[in-house]
Amino acid sequence: MQIPNPIEETIVRKFNKTIWLKFLKGIKEYQLIQEGDKIAVCISGGKDSMLMAKCMQRMQRYSKFPFEVVFLVMNPGYNERNRLKIIENAELLDIPIQIFDARIFDYVVTVDQNPCYLCARMRRGHLYKTAQDLGCNKIALGHHFDDVIETILMGMLYGSQIQTMMPKIHSENFKDMQLIRPLYLVRESDIIAWQEYNQLEFIQCACRFTEKYEIDQNGGNSSKRQEIKELLQQLRKISPAIDKNIFRSVENVNLKTIISYHIGDEYHHFLDDYDNAVTNHGTKAGEGRS
Repeated sequence: MQIPNPIEETIVRKFNKTIWLKFLKGIKEYQLIQEGDKIAVCISGGKDSMLMAKCMQRMQRYSKFPFEVVFLVMNPGYNERNRLKIIENAELLDIPIQIFDARIFDYVVTVDQNPCYLCARMRRGHLYKTAQDLGCNKIALGHHFDDVIETILMGMLYGSQIQTMMPKIHSENFKDMQLIRPLYLVRESDIIAWQEYNQLEFIQCACRFTEKYEIDQNGGNSSKRQEIKELLQQLRKISPAIDKNIFRSVENVNLKTIISYHIGDEYHHFLDDYDNAVTNHGTKAGEGRS
């Protein structure tokens, strides 16, 4: 019988409630994994994807139903130091990674408009294609709970829309492929606690464009996501429940109180059926009682 990796054991012992049980809850609640799946677990080299890989590896080992995992590392143009660090961490964590090269950084660094958006799309496309070639039907990314609520706020404050990062989505460009987010309910602070407890060192964002341009004239990080992180830190001082409330806001949407919404290209406006929207209590939707 395989001897458990000691770092893996901390996930189910020291961090059982904060990481392992939340990981399992997300898998079950959003039906992320089914029997017979072959999942490409995509590892960027950061703390989130490395933790996800260990959780997926353990679940696959002890699962009551069979599914396969492939641990996929795309090298978009990392420098040699970062590439070696990923390999060293994979060996330390007993993760059998497969590395493939895609020189995305070389292209993106020459682009002036929306380079981060383009980089993300290109990286995801390469991951889908490689995973599909390996016979996978899903790719798993390491986005966590904080990524979800930050996305909600970014959409509202900078994108003029209410949206969230979904726990799973069907690919529009790769037939029969899905994207899943197994760490959907895991807090970033708990991932950091796991990392620090095990004295692990992972690579940060290794994008050359970020290194070159994402520092403003005062030496500060100009990322919109970083602004949202700082805003949330301030809001938590006022209300410790702010994160859960933001998350639940996209679970409790009452369409009768929304001015307009759309499902794909199908748009709806509250005036469309305003005169017919009388409730059983004789009040218009959203009017309430005095």
